[in-house]
Amino acid sequence: MIENFPLNPANLTLNKMKRGFGSDNHSGISPEVLKAIADANVEHALAYGDDEYCARVEELFRQQFGSQAVVSFVFNGTGANVMAIDSMVRSHEAVVCAETAHVNVDECGAPQRVVGCRLLTVDTPDGKLTPELVKTRLHGFGFEHHSQPKAITITQSTELGTLYTIGEIKALAKLAHEYNMYLHVDGARLANAAVALNCTFKEMTTDAGVDVVSFGGTKNGLMVGESVVFLNPELAKDFKYRRKQGLQLCSKMRFLAVQFEAYFKDDLWRRNAGHSNRMAQILYNEVKDIPQLKVMYPVQVNGVFVQLPREVWTELQKKYFFYDWDIDNNVVRWLCSFDTTEEDIKSFVKALKELL
Repeated sequence: MIENFPLNPANLTLNKMKRGFGSDNHSGISPEVLKAIADANVEHALAYGDDEYCARVEELFRQQFGSQAVVSFVFNGTGANVMAIDSMVRSHEAVVCAETAHVNVDECGAPQRVVGCRLLTVDTPDGKLTPELVKTRLHGFGFEHHSQPKAITITQSTELGTLYTIGEIKALAKLAHEYNMYLHVDGARLANAAVALNCTFKEMTTDAGVDVVSFGGTKNGLMVGESVVFLNPELAKDFKYRRKQGLQLCSKMRFLAVQFEAYFKDDLWRRNAGHSNRMAQILYNEVKDIPQLKVMYPVQVNGVFVQLPREVWTELQKKYFFYDWDIDNNVVRWLCSFDTTEEDIKSFVKALKELL
């Protein structure tokens, strides 16, 4: 889930003038990533991924996710999720997801339109699916009047900033495979999760039984582009044709690929994600004891969700950009980025306390 309720347009100009806590998409690009793009901008190279840059980066993905991993680059997160779903299910099949999942709330029905499948949503208290919750949607198998459950998708970290443990992911993978289904991970913030859990990408995905990962980086210092990582190589068959049909084939693909080369080099992904996670903890510690404010979910990665009086957050939005999350319950979301500073947080909290 992202920006669900529009801000007053009159406030936008003011908010653009100050660094805020609206989204980790609002931050800039890591200098290392910009340099990698510039360094690749020499001579000519074959198009559509047949170049030496993509070959190098594909090997880096295998080092991160395991020797069986097959990676395909796409333009954006919605493209990664939709193309991953397209590889797993057909139009008469269905995907089980949390009600708050990005694929359900913030992709404008793209999975339904492009793939034609159904999303079977599950209400969760913390954004996390469990085998017990998923089982409530696993029925109607073999009955031609019902969409056939074929995949489970989870978000790591979730849209509420919570984390699946590796054991919880394994349990969902086991359930999916018992029912001849697949497990997909929306990993827009997979780096933040890996840092918080102190594990590798492979331990959290391949070793846990995940079939496909939408691996993102734009929320953590990349400029543009995401990737679909197949951990079940069978699902990668014919994907190049489906990616083309899905409008996600980039001609100058080396410029998408080299960003991930910089991302993996010297653990840039870990430094960036670790910083944004730390900033969220600092923000949490600064506000958690304010009596007029309630922190709604555990702060496990780079997001803080709080409930506070509407007249306070609407005034605060005039100075700092952030999104309403649950307007009916006066809950807002504050996200930290790889370039958030402690001074940003001090100024923000100072303004908040003055309003309170």
